[in-house]
Amino acid sequence: MDLIRILFAILLPPLGVFLQVGIGGAFWLNILLTLLGYIPGIVHAVWIIARR
Repeated sequence: MDLIRILFAILLPPLGVFLQVGIGGAFWLNILLTLLGYIPGIVHAVWIIARR
């Protein structure tokens, strides 16, 4: 299941975070990071998925 989440994190970072933690602080932070730059959103999403 983590492989699917990481794939979603690469394609659509907020979706990967949402699947891992739901709507919370990490989700909104990831949306902000993705809007500021696609790469920071991906890094944050993969970090959130790998950490949990």
